Amino acid sequence: MKRFIPAIIAIALGLGGAVYYLNQPTDTTAATSFALDAQEAGDVDLSLVNEMTMGDADAPVTMVEYSSFTCPHCKRYHEGPMKEIKKNYIDTGKVHYIAREVYFDRYGLWAGMVARCGGPVRYFGVTDLIYAQQAEWTRGEPAEIVANLRRIGKTAGLSDTQLDACLADADKAQAMVATWEKFQAEDQIQSTPTFMVNGTQYSNMSYDEFATLLDEKLGE
Repeated sequence: MKRFIPAIIAIALGLGGAVYYLNQPTDTTAATSFALDAQEAGDVDLSLVNEMTMGDADAPVTMVEYSSFTCPHCKRYHEGPMKEIKKNYIDTGKVHYIAREVYFDRYGLWAGMVARCGGPVRYFGVTDLIYAQQAEWTRGEPAEIVANLRRIGKTAGLSDTQLDACLADADKAQAMVATWEKFQAEDQIQSTPTFMVNGTQYSNMSYDEFATLLDEKLGE
């Protein structure tokens, strides 16, 4: 289970997109300064970041997932409980599901940029591939990580042109991290995966425990 580290978020925000990052020094002070300057100048446009959702927006239960693409616990959740929750609660109209990304490190941010590159239609499919291949794509130097993520994106049907644009989009990267910081403050997220179910926070649990919780919420 990972813990929220503000310094990592500042570095990621300061250095922007993956392609941009690879051409920049990794000085923490400079990165933090850039982040603060951008925020104080009002340069971060949160409208660049769409909520990624599944299910009926009018469902009686809203479940928000906070996960990091580099978190092993999140991978296990997606390969286990998430599949059953989707089948039994999201696809049946009982739960409106919202996926929100947490950025503990630059690699998680880059993965988020690739996941979002195809828009809402492809987001959850790309997300599944990123989690399934987590042990493989997270290995190597930064340039190798980017190449690994590009391969995942291309497997999902994204073109080189699309991936070039997405990974070089520093404005989008800033907006993504600023959006995460906003939600982190609102929901007091300290680890991943963490869930908000009808506004109440819960830690990760087994599918049976999730089912009991969701059934209770549906009965309220």
